[in-house]
Amino acid sequence: MEMPSAQQAIAHNKDAWDASARLHKDTATWKTLVESVAQADFSCLDPTITALLQDVGVAGKDVVQLGCNNGRESLSLLGLGARRVLGVDQSRAFLQQARELAEVSPHNPEFIEADIHHLPEPLLGRFDVALVTIGVLNWMPDVALFMRHVASALKPGGTLVVYETHPFLEVFDPRAANPLLPASSYFQRDPFVLQQSIVYEGQGEVAGPTSYWYVHTLGSVVSGAIAAQLQIEHLQEYPHCNREELYEQYAHQPAQLPLCFTLTATKRCA
Repeated sequence: MEMPSAQQAIAHNKDAWDASARLHKDTATWKTLVESVAQADFSCLDPTITALLQDVGVAGKDVVQLGCNNGRESLSLLGLGARRVLGVDQSRAFLQQARELAEVSPHNPEFIEADIHHLPEPLLGRFDVALVTIGVLNWMPDVALFMRHVASALKPGGTLVVYETHPFLEVFDPRAANPLLPASSYFQRDPFVLQQSIVYEGQGEVAGPTSYWYVHTLGSVVSGAIAAQLQIEHLQEYPHCNREELYEQYAHQPAQLPLCFTLTATKRCA
């Protein structure tokens, strides 16, 4: 199968996310979320990323979340005391959901539709903290290029905070007869080609537009950050699972596997 160019893959992924948005809204989870965000101290962030953000210090800071989806994590940042929060996503449909949640919330985040690779000029060098969370990096064809654009949004001395699924998990197929048997290479270059809607656990598989899921080794993520003139301050791997319930089975093995990681990196001052 011929693989798409990076720009073609980004466009396909945008279409796939837009087409999937309605499936996320027509759920009990969405109804609960609408009720929950009305609280000033609302947070959907787990203890790992909450502690890291508090350690980095988001209180009183200007924060950008890249790949904000429906904005629930951006609202959580305001609950942690951030001064201003901007959520960026290329899915117009999910940003509409983000704005609906913001209308219910006592907080006032800003959301813009943009490809991270083409950030508007006013956003460059504006933020104290940039947040990247679960499932963002795998939609990026070139993680080093992505890191350069993330760095461009930070002020000198600003901090990138990443909380992501560990790329080692991509070696396994959780639906296989033997889910612990490696099913693909950790060093796979071509993306996985997906042809179903992008939904979460329990919603079942629904046919959808083609999308492309890339595997980036932990080394390539770290090297990409360094090449973007970001100084690594923290890198930690964890045995707990931070993605769909289907992957929880890997968290309960006698020989523990790395299932997620956190990284912080500071933009060097000129």
